[in-house]
Amino acid sequence: MVAQKKGKGGKLARSEVITVRLDQKLRFAAELVARDQRRTLSSFVEWAIGEVVSREKVKIRDHENHENYETSALKATAIIWDVDEADRFIKFAEACPELLNFDEERLWKTIKETPYFFLRVEKNDKLSSALIWSTDSNNIWYQRVRGCWDLLQKVANGDEDGDSLPVLPESEIRHMTSSGVEIPF
Repeated sequence: MVAQKKGKGGKLARSEVITVRLDQKLRFAAELVARDQRRTLSSFVEWAIGEVVSREKVKIRDHENHENYETSALKATAIIWDVDEADRFIKFAEACPELLNFDEERLWKTIKETPYFFLRVEKNDKLSSALIWSTDSNNIWYQRVRGCWDLLQKVANGDEDGDSLPVLPESEIRHMTSSGVEIPF
């Protein structure tokens, strides 16, 4: 058995700190409810947001049939959330493209227009292979995006030139061209 540290009790997941501006009356009302529930104001705000996101609907794009449907923000989070920022961004961009802001649209466009992140050679059988070209996350190489995440953000922000993004390794290009597959760029 592991002894707990004395002090603040059990170890909880780390929370994010946000700054919120509230009207004085709204803050006072929130403090009343928090006291009534024997919570801190911070704990009450977190609980209240949790209640709202479990009820409020957002449009999300179904990955399989490419149709939009509505679901709670909490259920959408279960589909989109990933601990890795790059993976989470890709899932978000695919599921909720209309919610991307301008900078995110630019970043997504940069990713989608860089073949290094999307080209895959799929083995159809032991004798042949085919080039799959699609900006669908089923065809994305997440490891490559993760490895270039900082650079991708700099290119999308205009801080780096697009020429600094990686290109397909020569061995992959040779394999594709020798197998008779047409490269779409």
